[in-house]
Amino acid sequence: MKLTIIRLETFSAQDRICLGKIWPSVVASDLRLDEAHRLYAARFNERLLAAVRITLDGNQGTLDDLCVREITRRRGVGQYLVEEVMRDNPQIARWTLSKSGVEESLEMAAFAKALGFASQTEGWVRG
Repeated sequence: MKLTIIRLETFSAQDRICLGKIWPSVVASDLRLDEAHRLYAARFNERLLAAVRITLDGNQGTLDDLCVREITRRRGVGQYLVEEVMRDNPQIARWTLSKSGVEESLEMAAFAKALGFASQTEGWVRG
């Protein structure tokens, strides 16, 4: 199977299980999803391996709670997810990768830098 990036608007039972592994403290049915608040995930073999919530506001977008399941990290899944989210939303000129809900680490800073984001107070910014 191929790794695919999808925008989730509804959740299957399996999606709920997988999201519980990605974000243990989040209940899928509590997520606000609409045109301004979206959820994207990386799917492989009917399982979600990573997810990110995005908020769109005019020509600005914020990536929140980016998380790749630990067993899948360092394989390009997070990079592919972020790149596809940005490609799916070409109207966004400025992206912020929020530090909220993200493990602050040298690895995360290096990840953001590799994707062209610069460190700012509110997170990493690109554009």
